Amino acid sequence: MATTLVSSAGGMLAMLNEPHLSLKLHALSNLNNLVDTFWPEISTSLPKIESLHEDEEFDQHQRQLAALLVSKVFYYLGELNDSLSYALGAGPLFDVSEDSDYVHTLLAKAIDEYASLKSKAAESSDESVKVDPRLEAIVERLLDKCIVDGKYQQAMGTAIECRRLDKLEEAITRSDNVQGTLSYCIYVSHSFVNLREYRQEVLRLLVKVFQKLPSPDYLSICQCLMFLDEPEGVASILEKLLRSESKDDALLAFQIAFDLVENEHQAFLLNVRDRLSPPKSQPSEAAQPKPSDADSAQNASANGQDDVQMTDGDSAPIVDVPEDPIETLYAERLNKIKGILSGETSIQLTLQFLYSHNKSDLLILKTIKQSVEMRNSVCHSATIYANAIMHAGTTVDTFLRENLDWLSRATNWAKFSATAGLGVIHRGHLQQGRSLMAPYLPQGGTGGGGSPYSEGGALYALGLIHANHGEGIKQFLRDSLRSTSVEVIQHGACLGLGLASLGTADEDIYEEIKNVLYTDSAVAGEAAGISMGLLMVGTGSDKANEMLTYAHETQHEKIIRGLALGIALTVYGREEEADTLIEQMTRDQDPILRYGGMYALALAYRGTANNKAIRQLLHFAVSDVSDDVRRTAVLALGFVLYSDPEQTPRIVSLLSESYNPHVRYGAALAVGISCAGTGLSEAISLLEPLTSDVVDFVRQGALIAMAMVMVQISEASDSRVGTFRRQLEKIILDKHEDTMSKMGAILASGILDAGGRNVTIRLLSKTKHDKITAVVGLAVFSQFWYWYPLIYFVSLAFSPTAFIGLNYDLKSPKFEFLSHAKPSLFEYPKPTTVPTTTSTVKLPTAVLSTSAKAKARAKKAEEQKANAEISSATDSSSAPSGGKGKSSSEKDGDSMQVDSPTTEKKSEPESSFEILTNPARVVPAQEKVIKFLQDSRYVPVKLAPSGFVLLKDLRPTEPEVLALTDTPSSTTTSAAGGSATGLQSSSSAMAVDEEPQPPQPFEYSS
Repeated sequence: MATTLVSSAGGMLAMLNEPHLSLKLHALSNLNNLVDTFWPEISTSLPKIESLHEDEEFDQHQRQLAALLVSKVFYYLGELNDSLSYALGAGPLFDVSEDSDYVHTLLAKAIDEYASLKSKAAESSDESVKVDPRLEAIVERLLDKCIVDGKYQQAMGTAIECRRLDKLEEAITRSDNVQGTLSYCIYVSHSFVNLREYRQEVLRLLVKVFQKLPSPDYLSICQCLMFLDEPEGVASILEKLLRSESKDDALLAFQIAFDLVENEHQAFLLNVRDRLSPPKSQPSEAAQPKPSDADSAQNASANGQDDVQMTDGDSAPIVDVPEDPIETLYAERLNKIKGILSGETSIQLTLQFLYSHNKSDLLILKTIKQSVEMRNSVCHSATIYANAIMHAGTTVDTFLRENLDWLSRATNWAKFSATAGLGVIHRGHLQQGRSLMAPYLPQGGTGGGGSPYSEGGALYALGLIHANHGEGIKQFLRDSLRSTSVEVIQHGACLGLGLASLGTADEDIYEEIKNVLYTDSAVAGEAAGISMGLLMVGTGSDKANEMLTYAHETQHEKIIRGLALGIALTVYGREEEADTLIEQMTRDQDPILRYGGMYALALAYRGTANNKAIRQLLHFAVSDVSDDVRRTAVLALGFVLYSDPEQTPRIVSLLSESYNPHVRYGAALAVGISCAGTGLSEAISLLEPLTSDVVDFVRQGALIAMAMVMVQISEASDSRVGTFRRQLEKIILDKHEDTMSKMGAILASGILDAGGRNVTIRLLSKTKHDKITAVVGLAVFSQFWYWYPLIYFVSLAFSPTAFIGLNYDLKSPKFEFLSHAKPSLFEYPKPTTVPTTTSTVKLPTAVLSTSAKAKARAKKAEEQKANAEISSATDSSSAPSGGKGKSSSEKDGDSMQVDSPTTEKKSEPESSFEILTNPARVVPAQEKVIKFLQDSRYVPVKLAPSGFVLLKDLRPTEPEVLALTDTPSSTTTSAAGGSATGLQSSSSAMAVDEEPQPPQPFEYSS
């Protein structure tokens, strides 16, 4: 009560001058209570109070009281550094548990100070950087208080920031939900720890804590070990699970393997596979064809089969030697897991899914083909690219076979691209890849009389088919590269070899590609530069300096550009380790090497949202003299920020309004790359004005970026998707539209419906590991500005949006689960079919006025329908443009366009969920509404809404029903062969005679 009556602190301040210590002490404790109100008055006596703090006559408690008072006054004066140093002098009187602005502010200041000192000490490993023990004491008190109060996440965040791994471990082990705490900790270390080395220290600690748990979370442990690049740890865990008698443990091992494969780190996975020890049992020669062995051999991949048949040289070939049943079981499981780790199992299952669920709309392609002028080779090629992207991984090449004459107009590099497109369509067809491309490949290494362009394209296609899984094709590509001196074929072979051996750092292959580079041929050298980067991705090796030296020596711009990108690829993910090289490149006089420096920054700091990298890129974006460098600097922001897509539109919003069209283009692609597949509203809002920019190439970039953002977003969830589809159609059909934006619109149409409408673009796996192949794919794709064939690299970033549930035999059993949302939110965009059908034939010849369009539609309807239906078709002819997003009718009749929107609208509110059957398409936005049914026979090993999910069978005695997924059959092969022959010489009678048979099944299934 007394304090409320005080109107001045003058009396208390006067008491400070009294000789008696007790009076001074009384004054100090009262001033401490009054300081919040009377700090301006008290501040006039600061020197006196400071002298009391230093007075030796005072006991420690009284001196600390004086320090606390001075600290509070400095806090109110805004002098936080002084305030903190006196708070440290206050010792235990500075109460970390006090809930006041003063304490909160100073604690934040103390943590920042402490964290920066600890970081400096760690980075410089300098003993001279000393941390004040009083500061350490405050931070420790805060951490202890958080742990005691149960604020574990706060304690963990502070401990990680302050590099106190001992306290981090204490916070994790004392928390009530250790598993949850650990996963939060993994998230924090990926999102907020900027230094790679320190992040690895944190992850090592987490692995240690994980392994101490009574029931370790092996899924998380293996993910951490992958980040730490420790294959032996992963191999020993997998082996332990595989040798267990429990089927559930084996399922968990398979699940771990599939999760690791999703991260696309080929070299690491093969390392794990090779470290799994072979079975100990000794099956004799005569015992080989036993049923269990045969079964397991069937499940095995090509790589795994050797292991089942391994024999011990000393064992006698006696048939009736009893085998250890556990080892037999282990041998069978080992085959399966080797197939998974080599990537073959997941590729095979993905191939089946994309083939059987293919929903690509050939009518869109027909519209594009008919509206593109034959003389315009850019748009002709763009249509071929769009077809390949639209059918990526589906193995459906109907469009090519139906349009052989049109296709054969491709000459020179266009022919190279057309052939390479088959590689995108058949991506993952590992078993038949070589036979599919056989009609084009160099025959007998001599060039075989075919076009060098289609031969080079075929070698590039083989690389695309085997991207990141090239064990089976590498040798063939090396032989092809060695046996040719034709630069076009060398170009294709280099790209193919780089793709097939992505990230394997194979020295022999590197030397062979380097030999091509040293021939100093511009065309082959460009591909060689990129290929060396692909081969050495993320190795951060001294090879980069070798490449940089040659870039300075050569006169060819193409080679320098290829090398610049190649060097950037070698420092992928190396973060601060790459700084010296980045500095060297960004200060180079040659703008092409500075341009490579932007990519090096982008890839070294990919997905880290690192402030230093962002600042550097923004600096170059506004200050470099070369437009190329400025454009790439802005584009590179997309790679640095893809782990935090919401930030990108905000950061590049001003750049998107720049006077420089190159900067605007960069801003568009930056948003496209980092927000790909998110459908982020801010991203769409930023790109919308750019799609009608005054400069043609900016429009092109914005259309491509918009398609990347909108991939797999339905019109029901964002109406702007429908608007955008109509805008693309308008640009493609407009005869007066310039070539650049027309090309952009055609490519955008392909990306929107990529992979038969069953893939999205994903740069992060579900465990927040960056997907190397995807990031590298988009980085090389963004090079298409200079070299169109690199457009195909975008297919490396495609990630199937599927839930594929698998049983112990790695087959898909039939079971149902729930999508708890309106079906229309996530359905395929079927409505485009009918309007595109009607527009396909008529629009290219129509006068661009609504009345003429209406007449054309009516005329089309007359040809197809009886007279009774004509009027309704004509009435609805104005509907497609507005109601395009609703109609679900197919070719049954245009008259349905009027009724179906209304009936669908009525039924939509009724169904608030949808039952999906395994395997099913589950788009990213849908993942949060996926639920598993309570009484289901199958239970997932880990709760995952999409991807490959291993299922426990709760009723193993009942017969299993497998979901029949179509596998691309041999007709596909003959079809591709046919189209190949036709592509090489459309006049070949053989090709024409063979053509009519294969199309039927394709027409039927698509």
